[in-house]
Amino acid sequence: MKKALEDIVVLDLGQIYNGPYCSLMLAFQGAKVIKIEPIKGENLRVRRKGDSHELLMLNSNKKGVSIDLKSEEGKQLFLDLVKKADVVVENFSLGAMDRLGLGYEVLKKVNPGIIYASGKGYGLDGPYAERLAMDLTIQAMGGVMATTGFADKPPVKAGPALCDFLGGIHLFGGITTALYQREKTGKGQLIEVSMHDAIYPTLASALGAYYSSGGKVSQRTGNQHSGMATSPYNVYPTEDGNIAILCVADRQWHSLLRVMGREDLLADARFQTNVDRSANTKLVDEIVTSWTSNKKKLEVSDVLIEANVPHAPVLSIDEVADDPHLKYRKMIREIEHPEVGKIRVPGSPIRLSESPLEEVVAAPLLGEHTDEVLQEMLGLSEDQLKLLHQKNIIRQKEKVMQ
Repeated sequence: MKKALEDIVVLDLGQIYNGPYCSLMLAFQGAKVIKIEPIKGENLRVRRKGDSHELLMLNSNKKGVSIDLKSEEGKQLFLDLVKKADVVVENFSLGAMDRLGLGYEVLKKVNPGIIYASGKGYGLDGPYAERLAMDLTIQAMGGVMATTGFADKPPVKAGPALCDFLGGIHLFGGITTALYQREKTGKGQLIEVSMHDAIYPTLASALGAYYSSGGKVSQRTGNQHSGMATSPYNVYPTEDGNIAILCVADRQWHSLLRVMGREDLLADARFQTNVDRSANTKLVDEIVTSWTSNKKKLEVSDVLIEANVPHAPVLSIDEVADDPHLKYRKMIREIEHPEVGKIRVPGSPIRLSESPLEEVVAAPLLGEHTDEVLQEMLGLSEDQLKLLHQKNIIRQKEKVMQ
């Protein structure tokens, strides 16, 4: 079965999370993604001794090429590859590609059909554009930290790298949209996604409460609803951990009261509607806590499944790493890596019935496919490759060069 993006060639200059996640989604849909790294490798290769597991998680199904883009010969190799490519993905700091002489204006002259996808912290222009950006700084600037944590404690970052991955998946969406448009116009274009832009709509609950109350609302609400507009909505203690419980409809609250054995509260005026319960959130939480605190989290979960009450036990990273649902969904894939052995990496959260992800292949070693790609795409001879290696313009994994 032909994959959705099978004929698309992507030059992936992505590093760390943002760019690599975007190109990983392209690779999973069948695009030929060529990961181009510096001679010493991208940042994730040097973060720990040996390739970090993060790198292995985000670079499956890609070819690995190592080129010195700061050298004139390296630049020319890249430009020659651009002539044969459909997409370039990069998430370098602002202006880095222009300083290399490989910005969009240069690349579109080489290939007018090229789709140049740029992931940035704050975008290509605007008051913040020049600021250095990482996930943490975007969380700080974008309101994520202000809304995470408890009201009487300092702001904290969200655990996952939300901004990096939201930026990456928006960049993927931009690329696929531009590919569709190119089918009609024949023209490539510049795509830019700002992580700062991408995170803003996620503040819907907090901003909704802010505007509705005229700014008179707590920014940090712990595990309660960001707008304090739903109750119960919290994480409650159990004998062996915690469980998240929320009731967005009155019927769910009624079901919860029944399983808790608190039918006496069904007619209580303080809890009749969500508005009433939200006005008495502290009392609601005390009632729910008195029920959950002397039970196991999975015991509570089993009862609430039957009662059709929204909830979830709070799972540890250990539990998530071995989650049976993620395994069933093939989001946890166990594959073989040539140096590390068996590893677990993500599958694709994007499912196409006519373009299934049948195989996940380990991330390339540094420069693993350099010679193969340059021979296949540019027709370089063995002698030409040997000379480029001698000049340290390109790199191939050591065991192949021996």
